[in-house]
Amino acid sequence: MIRAIAAIDSRLGLATDTGIPWHVPADVEHFRCTIASSAVLMGYGTYREFVNPLPDSTNYVATRRGSVLRDGFVAVDDVDSLLTDELGGDLWVIGGAVLYASTLPLVHQLALTRVDGDFDCTKFFPPFEGMFGLVTDQAVPPSEGVPAIRFQTWQRSSG
Repeated sequence: MIRAIAAIDSRLGLATDTGIPWHVPADVEHFRCTIASSAVLMGYGTYREFVNPLPDSTNYVATRRGSVLRDGFVAVDDVDSLLTDELGGDLWVIGGAVLYASTLPLVHQLALTRVDGDFDCTKFFPPFEGMFGLVTDQAVPPSEGVPAIRFQTWQRSSG
């Protein structure tokens, strides 16, 4: 199954030009647990943010750059073929904004962390609510220096 996971603010913001503008430890843990032992697909910009590949996962990188990637990452120049071939398990799209937008039509499920507030993001998750229905919604209250969040699961609508 093709799934996407992202943390977004109240305006669907993903990041600023300098990176993710919030630090929410519960979301980091949620991300790691959710994608554990699954294949992941990331854009080249997201790949550059990783020092090492995610453990116990095949780490695909969507790139047309023709550049050599670090050990543990697999270059993919035809994302549509990867997503339409039988992968033998879950594949998580993990960012960035351009990759989310281009793969959303093939995604079956979204795991979204909704971060309370507007963080003046310059990169955004694509509009999705007309294509997906909310399945689960778990609130996590704010703590000192950490905004309130909601862990949500969205499933592609059949209609």
